[in-house]
Amino acid sequence: MTFKTRIKDIRESKWFSNLTTGIILFYAAALGFKTIDKVAEPYGLLFYSIDMFITVYFLVEIIIKIYAEKSIKDFFKSGWNIFDFVIVFITLIPLENSSFAAIARLMRIFRVLRLLNARPELKKIIDMLIGAIPAIVDIVILMFIIFYIYAIVGNFFFEELKSGLWKDFLTAMLTLFRVLTFEDWTDVMYEAMELYSWAWIYFVSFVIIAAFVFFNLFVAVIIDEMQKINSEHTDEQLNREEEKIDLLLEKMTQMQEEIRELKKKS
Repeated sequence: MTFKTRIKDIRESKWFSNLTTGIILFYAAALGFKTIDKVAEPYGLLFYSIDMFITVYFLVEIIIKIYAEKSIKDFFKSGWNIFDFVIVFITLIPLENSSFAAIARLMRIFRVLRLLNARPELKKIIDMLIGAIPAIVDIVILMFIIFYIYAIVGNFFFEELKSGLWKDFLTAMLTLFRVLTFEDWTDVMYEAMELYSWAWIYFVSFVIIAAFVFFNLFVAVIIDEMQKINSEHTDEQLNREEEKIDLLLEKMTQMQEEIRELKKKS
């Protein structure tokens, strides 16, 4: 086994992924603890050492990932690899003792985002959400149309209410968002019913359409995208298995030819 093969095995191993995940979670906990000034103040040197260790580890990890590829170009073909590289590169820039020290401290927080790439399961979820964006945008546009219609109707009928929740179009949109989140939406409905007894139809129909129907649409889109990703993942695994079988068949064919040659010689 060559050195590059060993490095590749390390990169693809489960323990390496778990180690990176554990270090990122530990670092996230340390950052949270550091915000408590009175408690964290005596441990300034310890936090500095932790920060240096994390920096070195991430640098070694990114070198391992780059070296395991056939070429550097192959490494940068993946958007996740570019994401990791940018975060590591930015945190290596010496900004602590400059006027950009606040930016340097902010950049440390983004190290926690590397958890998205450290766990394949999280990568799958993020890829799923990115893939679902076009469908989600269409649903949001349709939802905006419903909001727009209901806001105009609400402003027309309930503009005179004392609460002022329907005094103009934008305020009516915010009120509808409040109703959508079920934040004391019954109070808004009962106030409107004091003016119009039929107002419950307006609110109940909006809740059914906006909250129940559209929520289920979002869920359906995400589930559909997850099924697509799972099927693609299954296809990739099948292709890998087929490649392994093809390699085994080639080796068996070569061995048969070698055996035949040996028989001829004997």
